[in-house]
Amino acid sequence: MNEEQSIDKESVIPIYYQLAKLLEGQILRGELKPGEALPTETEIANRFEISRMTVRRAISELISAGMVHPQQGKGTFVSSPKLNNVVFELNNFNQEIKDFGLKLCTTLLGAQIVRADERLMRIFQLDSNSTRLLYFRTVVSAENERLAYERKYTIYSKSKPILESNLKDPTLSGLVTANNDVLPVSTKKVLQVSVTTAEEAAILGIGVHAPVFVIEETLYDLENKPVGWSKSIYRGDRYQLTGYDGWLKKDNHGGINLG
Repeated sequence: MNEEQSIDKESVIPIYYQLAKLLEGQILRGELKPGEALPTETEIANRFEISRMTVRRAISELISAGMVHPQQGKGTFVSSPKLNNVVFELNNFNQEIKDFGLKLCTTLLGAQIVRADERLMRIFQLDSNSTRLLYFRTVVSAENERLAYERKYTIYSKSKPILESNLKDPTLSGLVTANNDVLPVSTKKVLQVSVTTAEEAAILGIGVHAPVFVIEETLYDLENKPVGWSKSIYRGDRYQLTGYDGWLKKDNHGGINLG
């Protein structure tokens, strides 16, 4: 790892995000080549004098981006960019808002421990409803306009206390990593077009039956077991679907429509 690279621990930018960007830069510059193993979590943690949890979260971001992949018992390796298929997705909503120079506000509406109902039992592949889940509700706003309503679930672990600091960045992968001993390594997203329910309309401040994008996301661990699930409602009049291929997703502002 390039010794000239460093992490600013006094910066307002989260340490895990700084580390993820450092590793991403090494991959894009060819310093870490496809098929090459990343340093171990311990090596990276010692190099930057940070916790292994922080390292795991940074690597989770790269896994979600498809830039690296884990191999059981061997480590984490740089992936080859997939250019043969165009992937359509809703871009990173929060990041795009920031890229537009707008003030982003994520408000936590509620966080509680719940019992899995029949639907959640199917999603998390549970045999009974005795398993407890952490349930979070958040709303994302820009310039005092509510744009997205998100509901997230992850398995509850009594050994992992719910810390207020973890709720300041309530991404699904972040919540799973902070509240579990497992590392999410893959994700499945399902896009649907729908209309708002009365609850969703009231939270977003729009009319009932207004058009929206609905994204259901499931995170899986290395054994392909679901460890997180979310349902996000994006306003149809403020978002659109875009497509890209390869790793270079930056500078693509086709997703948000704030005009």
